[in-house]
Amino acid sequence: MSNYVSIGKIQVAEVLYNFINKEALPESGVSETSFWKDYEKLLHDFMPKNKALLGKRETLQQEIKEWHQENQGSFDSDNYKQFLQNIGYLETTVGDFKITTNNVDDEITAQAGPQLVVPVNNARYALNAANARWGSLYDALYGTDVISEEDGATKEGDYNPIRGDKVIQFGREFLDEAVPLLNASHKSAIAYKLKGKEISVELENGNTTTIMDPDQLRGFTGNHDQIESILFVNNGLHIEVQFDPSHPVGKTDKAGVKDIVLESALTTIMDCEDSVAAVDAEDKTIVYSNLLGLMKGNLTETFSKGKSTVTRTLTEDREYKAPGNGNYSFTLPGRSLQFIRNVGHLMTTNAVLTAEGEETPEGIMDAVVTSLIAKHDLLGNSPLKNSRKGSIYLVKPKMHGSEEVAFSNELFNRVEDMLGLDRHTIKIGVMDEERRTSMNLKACINEVKKRVVFINTGFLDRTGDEIHTSMDAGPMIRKNEMKSSSWLLAYEEANVAVGLQSGFKGSAQIGKGMWAMPDLMASMLEQKIGHLTAGANTAWVPSPTAATLHALHYHKLEVTKVQNDIEEALSSTRQEELVNHMLEVPLAAEINWTEAEIQNELDNNAQGILGYVVRWINHGVGCSKVPDINNVALMEDRATLRISSQHIANWLRHGICTRDQVVETMERMAKVVDNQNASDPDYDPMSSDYMASIAFQAACDLVFEGTNQPSGYTEPILHRRRLELKERQVKGARV
Repeated sequence: MSNYVSIGKIQVAEVLYNFINKEALPESGVSETSFWKDYEKLLHDFMPKNKALLGKRETLQQEIKEWHQENQGSFDSDNYKQFLQNIGYLETTVGDFKITTNNVDDEITAQAGPQLVVPVNNARYALNAANARWGSLYDALYGTDVISEEDGATKEGDYNPIRGDKVIQFGREFLDEAVPLLNASHKSAIAYKLKGKEISVELENGNTTTIMDPDQLRGFTGNHDQIESILFVNNGLHIEVQFDPSHPVGKTDKAGVKDIVLESALTTIMDCEDSVAAVDAEDKTIVYSNLLGLMKGNLTETFSKGKSTVTRTLTEDREYKAPGNGNYSFTLPGRSLQFIRNVGHLMTTNAVLTAEGEETPEGIMDAVVTSLIAKHDLLGNSPLKNSRKGSIYLVKPKMHGSEEVAFSNELFNRVEDMLGLDRHTIKIGVMDEERRTSMNLKACINEVKKRVVFINTGFLDRTGDEIHTSMDAGPMIRKNEMKSSSWLLAYEEANVAVGLQSGFKGSAQIGKGMWAMPDLMASMLEQKIGHLTAGANTAWVPSPTAATLHALHYHKLEVTKVQNDIEEALSSTRQEELVNHMLEVPLAAEINWTEAEIQNELDNNAQGILGYVVRWINHGVGCSKVPDINNVALMEDRATLRISSQHIANWLRHGICTRDQVVETMERMAKVVDNQNASDPDYDPMSSDYMASIAFQAACDLVFEGTNQPSGYTEPILHRRRLELKERQVKGARV
């Protein structure tokens, strides 16, 4: 348990108090006295508003529950829509407007590309993500299933030249598409040379050519006599072709190309929320400490890799010479632009208590502390800039409707005043992942039109909220069928339409969700271009490697042109249709599943729940690759957990399965998960004693208490059970 320091009418955990006073406040321009005085006043003013908003969520949910109970068997979509309007769930339509956010970095306004999400409490992962702005295409191809292992092209050994040749071939085909030559192919190139401001490419047949579009040549490294790399640009993304005839790869390449390096993760969300297990002051201080290291540029992490010890730091910016003028140099960012995802309005924290011992809103604490930390970047307290336009980027998740977005805007105003920041220095990313927000997205954006830089869709959280909101309407369709349901297709389309209508093109990001299978990169390369064709100028990827491969899609399509086409086709009639489709509850038309189909659905959900929860509770891991029931590794976080637990809870609620059946399924799947983790020496099996396993009991709680959880969120149960385990560990250590 933490020791606390009393400050006026609040109590601050000593570990957090010391971190803020000794590490975060120095050089920030904010004094200890004013910080804590203002923070106390902020809590006094905003805690009641926060509680009132959460209370409204519960009131609306109860009213919807009662309506569905009264209208079972006689559902009418027009009556349902009118009811939602009457209770204020569907808000009054706002007039047309355009966002006016200023001082936004080019990675958001001028470039389209991949976005990483990473748990910031893991320093190694956070550094890796920040450094993923640039990635080796050759490494990404060689190490994944994008290149098949047929015909001897296996990944075994240090380097397989057969596989390497396939990689080189892929790279040349990419260059032909992204930076085409005039009347020739890069496959025929044997030398690349600079002549003034132009590039000369020598071909196998003795001829020379150049690139089709001279404006694509941007710079080089080395000198004109011995070029080390050439920098191109395509659709706003940079491509660096590197040369070294003595390199193991370069010496097998007829033009001496050793690698093609792509500008990859333009932005990264440093996550304090869904991918993080932070349940107390000690955990939150680790989160904040890593963020401070990122913002001050001094975060390091040392770890073992193979037989070597590696120390990872933030990479510096990349310097190039201008073609035709070797005396003029310029730099490009070496790191991904960092957003910081705060927690939502729901959760409270024991890191700061009232004088009476009541926990305070964690979202308020995040807004204050992460902004204080990010201010160091604005003040130049790091040699490595994050925002070159002087902005702080906070992503706010799990907001329900425009009132909650307006609350965040008001909160950010106060934080700016508290920290001595100009108005709208803090930018907001609005995550469109709750039903009440997606139904009223235009009104939500309107509340933050001077600071919004980001909206996105999130299939999993949005589906979890869809199930919970309509829990009493009837049994839901099977989970996989959700992906083709009317409400989901309309939701994905409406998000882009509203963003474009509100002026996001060239001003802010319209994002799409995560590719959840980090080992299936060939499938990602085939499918994820769909996010661009839908009009998104960014989409989430699970790893730096995936970022580099997803970057290929942005070279194939210029998103601005896609958005232009969508804008031209937008109509008020279509937007009204989308709202109506989003109100179509994904109920099963007939309950005609076989017993085997029902059991298969339960097995799949239960295994996923247990596989994630056991790591969350026992090891404090909020996001990781978790093998599913078919041993396919999936990226799991609380959003995936929410949908699986709510789905079983819904089927229980409507008698599709029984409590005994679910208990039997959970126990049987616990053995499967135990077996999947058998090689981990630190793993604590659940099946050895189900009642004593806090992780197993937490998984059961998520299902059996699922209908009563606020909005179906998993955090309250996970936090309670994780704290229980930590307390057990402390008692065990004492004994």
